This record gives sequence, structure tokens and C-alpha cells, in this order.
Amino acid sequence: MKYHSGEIAVQTRAGVSEDAAEVGEGIVDRVPEAARGFLALRRMVVIATVDAGGHVWASVITGEPGFLSVLDDRNVRIGALPPEGDPLLENIRVEGHVALFIPDLAAPRRIRLNGRGQIKDGEIHVHAEQVYGNCRRYIQERLVLGTRASSGAVPVHATRATQLSPRDRDQILRADTFFIATEHPDAGADASHKGGNPGFVRIIDTRRIAFPDYNGNHMFNTLGNLAINPNAGLLFIDFDSGRTLQLAGRASIDWNPERAREFAGAERVVDFEVAEMVTNENGFPLTVKFRQYSRFNPA
Repeated sequence: MKYHSGEIAVQTRAGVSEDAAEVGEGIVDRVPEAARGFLALRRMVVIATVDAGGHVWASVITGEPGFLSVLDDRNVRIGALPPEGDPLLENIRVEGHVALFIPDLAAPRRIRLNGRGQIKDGEIHVHAEQVYGNCRRYIQERLVLGTRASSGAVPVHATRATQLSPRDRDQILRADTFFIATEHPDAGADASHKGGNPGFVRIIDTRRIAFPDYNGNHMFNTLGNLAINPNAGLLFIDFDSGRTLQLAGRASIDWNPERAREFAGAERVVDFEVAEMVTNENGFPLTVKFRQYSRFNPA
């Protein structure tokens, strides 16, 4: 894999360039045969898109097994759309940068697929440019049981705001998982996952949060993008209620080791400031059972 300048800069500063080069050999430009069965069984996908103003958004789409399918070795179909009001619906009316993060929460395993995508006839078609498995650390184990019994009866209603409400802040403080979307203007979008014990994300005020960056795969796709383009999107899912919280804003990397020591296990800290946000009370309609925290989570 050829890393872009932002990824190389972060890898170099972190002292992991050789590791990154080795890990990058696993990235291909086609969907491997072994991944087809994995995708066919999944019930959710997180997708990164970019709006007309340059804001990056992370969205979640769910469906029955089979809603994700491989059309050929370069093209993937998502046979569903997110709820009304999700920014994705406008972001890829025409073809644009997208990135997919496809987790098996129970294993836990995940596949990342970056490329270009567009909505066509009520589906999303994605042309793959980068496909790879990824570090499984910090994923909490959860079992998808089915679709929430009340999901069809509860109106799907998206609400926009620019500041975190007390309920939003509580959801973030209780979270052990969130998803992050970033974009490089030339290399494209990326969707990834951050996990830790509840409280690993901290609230600064009604528009600012901070979270630790733990030791990972050393590719630094997320931080590398942020080094070039600070726009980012965060997605918090309340797996108990189905409420989703999508934040779009700007992120920065704090390399100060003293600041990192304030967060258990952190190597760096990322600060994020909200510009826009969308909440949806029924944005995640799947019923999920918590199993256990990742053994890699810092205490």
C-alpha cells in the first residue's frame, strides 16, 4: 500500500514506519473471495460520507443478512438506506468518496472498504479501491439478536442541533464504542472504530469532547487523514435504546505526553469540536446483547 503524506507524517512521528509498511501489505484493491461470506452474514455497516460543505459524517445502515452483497470483485451493494434525515442521503446523490466499516460484533472481526459510492434505485453501490481486515482490539463483544420489536412503531425522526444536550452528553459518557469517519481530499474517505471502557470519551463542554488514541495497527489511517483535513464525523450508538448521535466537526491531535497520561493507556489525545449534529431516537433498530468488554481495553 502507498500511504499518503498525512499517514506517513504520523507514522514517522510515532516511530512505527516499518510496522506500518508491513501491515500495509495486506491492503488490496479487490474484495477477497473469503470476504464475500463474511459480508453476506452481517446486519450492520458504518459508512463515511462527505457533505457539500466538506463536513464528514458517519452513518449506520442495518438490514437482514444478505443486505450486503458482493456484485463482483470490485463492487459491493448495500441493499438499504439509513433513516430519513441522515446526511448520507444527500451526500452521495452523486458519486463521491465513501468508506465502509463492517463489523462482526460477536467475534469480534471487521472489514474496511474504501472507495467511491452512489445511491441508485434505493440502494448504495460502492466501487472498492482499498479493502482490508483490521486490528480487532477494543471491540466490545455483542450479539445481534434481531430487530427491535418497537422499531416499526416508533417514528424515525432526525433532529439537528449544534450543541450537546444533557442527554447527548450522558450517552457519550456511557459509551464504550463509537465510530469515526475522516477524509483525505485525494486519497478518499475512511471509517473506523474506537472503543474502551465507559468514560473513555470525556466531555469538555457543550461542543467539545476528547478521547484517547490507543496503540493500534500503526497504519494511522484516521490520524493521518486528520493531519491533512481536520473534518471528522463521530457516530455514537446506544445499543440498548437504539438512539444514534451523529456529530460532524473538526478534530486535532494532541501529542503532549502529559495530556496523554490523563487517559489510561493513551498514546495521544484527540480533541473534537462539534459543528453540526443529528440525533435519531430509532436510528439503530437492531436488538443487541452485550457479552463482554475487550480484554485490550485499558483499565
